[in-house]
Amino acid sequence: MKLRWIKVLFWLAGIYDALLGAAFLFFGTDIFRVTRVTPPNHIGYIQFPALVLIIFGVMFFRIAAEPIKNREMIWYGVALKASYSGVTFWHDFHGGIPAMWLPWAWTDIIFFILFLVAWKQLASAQPES
Repeated sequence: MKLRWIKVLFWLAGIYDALLGAAFLFFGTDIFRVTRVTPPNHIGYIQFPALVLIIFGVMFFRIAAEPIKNREMIWYGVALKASYSGVTFWHDFHGGIPAMWLPWAWTDIIFFILFLVAWKQLASAQPES
């Protein structure tokens, strides 16, 4: 089995989540202002999830480094992507949500599917020597 695409997938996921987290950590209020979305009443409500994204980014880098060894960590990524896209699409379907959240939800759906495919492929993999 070729692990290259799986390693690339998780490197991309790590970069994506870490950069998105860093953007909200350092420029969260600017992002809300530019998108004309009312920010939460305290910056901590932006900073905490931003740091969680950075943590997940680091986890994705760990998976990319050793996909077979860290296969079970993929479920945490699946849960993250399902949670974000599920909540976002639920609110979009039931009354709307600011449009700024939707591109990330669609991106997370793609990662969700690819993570499941990677997890399944890794099930039959032998540890690297």
